[in-house]
Amino acid sequence: MALGLRDIDNSAFKYRKTSRQFKDISLSFTRNPVTGDILPLRNEDAIKKSVMNLVKTRIGERFFNNLLGTSLQDTLFDLGSQALALSLESSIQTLLENFEPRVAKIEVEVRFEPDGNDLFVKINYDIVGLPVPAQEIEFILEPTRI
Repeated sequence: MALGLRDIDNSAFKYRKTSRQFKDISLSFTRNPVTGDILPLRNEDAIKKSVMNLVKTRIGERFFNNLLGTSLQDTLFDLGSQALALSLESSIQTLLENFEPRVAKIEVEVRFEPDGNDLFVKINYDIVGLPVPAQEIEFILEPTRI
């Protein structure tokens, strides 16, 4: 991995990683029709899938790492409030800062739909080391037992 110098704010020099490619396997295990290999996820898609997996993981679900995860799915049956939304935003942002080093400038928005049990989550982030525009993930969690 090569490192390069870049002037930041004209006040100090810092190291910055140069571009690189990211690759992951698809959990759907879709096969390539020609080679029969599992199709990989690349760059933005691999990072997007990783972010979604981290956010949807419950606290204590991963063995030997009780700090990994959020209480996002556990709040579906709670009464939606601004304090709960701010708490979820903070926990998602902390989770991504600690466990996903490929993303930076993370912005999280959590909303509860009025008169409903839906939970709207929007995550914006930049990918470190790739010259791509800012990424955005939006999803709605709905309880299945109402």
